[in-house]
Amino acid sequence: MELVIAEKPSVAQSIAAVLGATQRKDGYLEGNEYLVSWCVGHLVELAQPESYEEAWKKWSYESLPIIPQEWQHEVKSDTKAQYQILKKLMHDDRVDAVVCATDAGREGELIFRLTYNMAGCRKPMKRLWISSMEESAIRDGFHNLRPGSDYDNLYHSALCRQEADWLVGMNGSRLFSVRYGGKLNIGRVQTPTLAMIVQRDAEVNGFVKQKYYTADLNCGAFTLSSARIDDEKSADALVSACYGSTVTISSVKREVKTDKAPKLYDLTTLQREANKAFGYTAQQTLDYTQSLYEGKLVTYPRTDSRYLSDDMLQTALEVTKLCDSYFGFGISHTPDIKKVINSKVSGHHAIIPTNSIVTADLSSLPTGEKNILTLIAAKLICATAPAHKYEAVKLTGICNGTEFTATGRTVLDMGWKRFIRQTDKEKPDEKALPAVSEGQTFTVAASKGEHFTSPPKPYTEDTLLSAMERAGNEDYDDDTEKKGLGTPATRAATIESLVKNGYVERDGKQLRATDRGKELIKVVPNEVKSAKLTAEWESKLQQIEHGELPEAVFMSGIQHFIADMCRKYGSVD
Repeated sequence: MELVIAEKPSVAQSIAAVLGATQRKDGYLEGNEYLVSWCVGHLVELAQPESYEEAWKKWSYESLPIIPQEWQHEVKSDTKAQYQILKKLMHDDRVDAVVCATDAGREGELIFRLTYNMAGCRKPMKRLWISSMEESAIRDGFHNLRPGSDYDNLYHSALCRQEADWLVGMNGSRLFSVRYGGKLNIGRVQTPTLAMIVQRDAEVNGFVKQKYYTADLNCGAFTLSSARIDDEKSADALVSACYGSTVTISSVKREVKTDKAPKLYDLTTLQREANKAFGYTAQQTLDYTQSLYEGKLVTYPRTDSRYLSDDMLQTALEVTKLCDSYFGFGISHTPDIKKVINSKVSGHHAIIPTNSIVTADLSSLPTGEKNILTLIAAKLICATAPAHKYEAVKLTGICNGTEFTATGRTVLDMGWKRFIRQTDKEKPDEKALPAVSEGQTFTVAASKGEHFTSPPKPYTEDTLLSAMERAGNEDYDDDTEKKGLGTPATRAATIESLVKNGYVERDGKQLRATDRGKELIKVVPNEVKSAKLTAEWESKLQQIEHGELPEAVFMSGIQHFIADMCRKYGSVD
């Protein structure tokens, strides 16, 4: 008999239904030679400092650095009952092997392994690795169970992430709280993210807008404009010199251009576009998408890939056609699935709808889930549609010895933009220019255009997620596997934590640092708020996952960082 452990009760029920484990028991389901149970998120966590040494209970310089020689774990008090059920099942004589069926990612691996190890289980471990909760995907997954050892590196990466976060959080929070006499929350990803928000707010608040001018020539059906002029008198002089004069078209440049179809959604891009379209927070989008995943309507959400794997070509074609008929896009082209296939996809592929949408009642879905599913379907339709083609035109005219220009575009083929839903709120395209030829002349009315430089905009969840994704990546080439601040799975929780701790507040769609947040960033040193350093750590966690870096090397570096920080800031100057 096999014991299958899922991450949540709802997922366990879906798996149990496929396996035929239909008898309900206390905390698990049974039947057909399977026991199916579940965790409730993390059941086991790292022990608190005082569990190691009494001296570590006190927040003082003397107790720092807190670096355990041997890590200890403890069962979370609020989920102890479910842990005891799992422990009992693992040691049940009927159970020959345990199947890890938690989410197929770094955190899912950690949730299972900590529980398995804490329970002292030594039975063979297998891994279910699926990207969809559809019945066919679950069946295929159980036909292709992998040895648990295949995912040891993923577990080591997850453990290093957890231990690094603990070391930075415990030591940093205590060190700077004692140093500045107030409770401060320091986080490996949270503090650099807060620093970016504080910096952007300072740029917004410190911005002084500058006025500049253009001389504009009205040619009837179009307007030619000069380059930027900073001095108003110079602008007035040019307008006067050109008023009632003749402008001669010196150049007409026409160029056919294409806008390639967009890539599919990874989680971060979906969160960004849902924030732009509906104002959803990153956490709301993750929750809606997770619910759709558990409802078998979309594939696994916590992905950082925007492509599909080689073996998905036929499936993706079927799903694209289903999306077309189900959502009424009305496509007349043959979807080009090869554009969204990448042979390098090794982990989770991009988020797309599943075949199960054909039987779903869209009208019964909650609004949030319906909106997210529609976005995901539209992205698949757009990504496999032809390119958008247009003719870009640039006119250059000479008047009074000065160059004036106008640009426009004429759409030749709408391509994928035909399927953009209104929620995308695309900026209107430039207008088409009339047919004009070189040497043509126009008598013009000249006027002065007044313009202002634009201030930087406060972060929204859309722009902050983008900044977190790109943070610290400028030093890497495009082929490097880079992760920025946090991962797609954790960025939403980081933002929520900053709000919950009172360091950031939401103002409509905007995210602004509070006075408390600004004070924290003012007092902590660069090492703690460096996006570059945190992004480097994230990159190293990826290397551990791929078996390219021993975890001991990474943890040694983190421990040295913590010891140096405590030595450097362990007294008030």
